[in-house]
Amino acid sequence: MLSKDWRYPIDSINTVYQKSTLENGIRVVTISMPGIRSISMGVLIDTGIIDEPDEKTGLAHMVEHMMFRGTKSRDSLQIARFMDEAGGQMGGFISRDYTCYTATVLDDYYTFALELLGDIILNSLFLSDDIEREKATILREIEYVTDMPDQRVDGLLKSHAWKGHYLGKDIDGNAQKVEGLTREDILTFVKSNYHPDRMIIAAAGNVCHQDFTSQVQDAFWRMEGISISRQQLKPKFHNGIVIETRPVSQVYFSIGLRAYPYAHPLRYNLHIANKILGGGISSRLFRRIREEHGLVYNISSECQAYREGGLIVVEASTSPTYFTQVLELTVDEIHRTLSGQDPIDEEELWKAKMQIKGQHLIAAECSNTQMNRLATQELYFGEHIGSDQIIEAIDAVEYESLKTVTTDLLLSTTKYSVLAVVGPLSPEYYSASIIENIWHKYDSVN
Repeated sequence: MLSKDWRYPIDSINTVYQKSTLENGIRVVTISMPGIRSISMGVLIDTGIIDEPDEKTGLAHMVEHMMFRGTKSRDSLQIARFMDEAGGQMGGFISRDYTCYTATVLDDYYTFALELLGDIILNSLFLSDDIEREKATILREIEYVTDMPDQRVDGLLKSHAWKGHYLGKDIDGNAQKVEGLTREDILTFVKSNYHPDRMIIAAAGNVCHQDFTSQVQDAFWRMEGISISRQQLKPKFHNGIVIETRPVSQVYFSIGLRAYPYAHPLRYNLHIANKILGGGISSRLFRRIREEHGLVYNISSECQAYREGGLIVVEASTSPTYFTQVLELTVDEIHRTLSGQDPIDEEELWKAKMQIKGQHLIAAECSNTQMNRLATQELYFGEHIGSDQIIEAIDAVEYESLKTVTTDLLLSTTKYSVLAVVGPLSPEYYSASIIENIWHKYDSVN
């Protein structure tokens, strides 16, 4: 039975949004996309690294892995075979704010896929032998990520910026803590956090809301319990420089400026400012450092936003010979853009709006993207924000409101910013004093 039911009209991209809440508290949200054969579905659970004890970092990630190791009625091979035979994709992932299990299949298979998602979440066995095998897999994953300098520098950035807060944790955990995880740890985590009031089940594609909701009811009716409210602690930002030596050919660096959390009222302004700074091949950073000077293959910036905090992250790599020059040009371009020394003009503002709107509408044609948007909007906002609303909000951004965002980011360049560097030579080679001089060049100006 359902306690609530909403239906929203079709928007300009011809989709229909509906929402229901089951008696046990599970929220079911769907978007119907006529004319396609696929259905993407996801079970988003409001739990993850935020609920891990500090001494058990990696536990939420381990739980996500173990969900595919076998249930009372299926072993891991049977689960894997269905995932392949359905002709689509099925899996899980952990973000810094939540855990999600997803499937994209032809509409002929959606009932089976949904039943399988219910089975693994409610009936996974978490056998001790499987846990030990999965530990070995995760340890290889940790090694794999460590060998990827672009990911390593991003991890260093977050761990320094948000030290002591869950946003700064390594999602995969570290080898020592993962090896120490037990079956009891996994069972306790699931029992404490996998509750219906934290669960959003979303679907997009060739889906009938009423039928899908009934299938969810059949698959998840045994879910029960109410989660204990957690204390939300705002992250304290730690600025500074962190350098790590790695046997790689280039120097990889990442600059993080404190920005707004996911649901901030000025989020559209922030995305536009980011596009102008480094979000594309006509952005300021790309044109100046790649096209004018030829010192990098790629340089970009992006918004990384979470429930409790956000960053504008600028990333690039270059030869050790050119590193300090690239860093100086990058810091200079960031400052020129944010300070108004090189003011953003109306054409740049218009171009950034067009770019964001186009990317949004093109991505909306994908059922998996629609499903992910639907689930995360329900998590962060408690409601659906349609494409028409988003386009209208983007168009409404004006030059003066954009200046509010650039002013906030300019303040972050001196008080709330982090530089992370991963390169092939010792920190002494990079000359920490030179890096610090570049990094703090505009402190007195701001």
